[in-house]
Amino acid sequence: MGALKPWHIAIFVVVLVLLFGAKRLPDAARSLGRSLRIIKAETKGLIDDNSDVAEKAEPQYGRQPLQGDVQGTNYQQPQGYQPPPAQPQQPPAQPYVDPVQRTNDR
Repeated sequence: MGALKPWHIAIFVVVLVLLFGAKRLPDAARSLGRSLRIIKAETKGLIDDNSDVAEKAEPQYGRQPLQGDVQGTNYQQPQGYQPPPAQPQQPPAQPYVDPVQRTNDR
């Protein structure tokens, strides 16, 4: 009792053929196989992307500033060039209030 016997499978196949037709069953199985292949490839891609992100997070080398003098120090500004005037820094109209701190103060 409860065991799946070969004649159960045969009846199940016959019912499927009668319901869906002999033409539609291979097409359905083919599309199911393609879908499973796509899902498998995407999950493998996600796993590979996670390992790539971990490798890219840490730089392999750091940048160092150049050492030495600049050659050709006789550079002249073009005629008529004037540097932009310095703008004085103005304080903000209202002091900055941290939203989290403001919520905690209530």
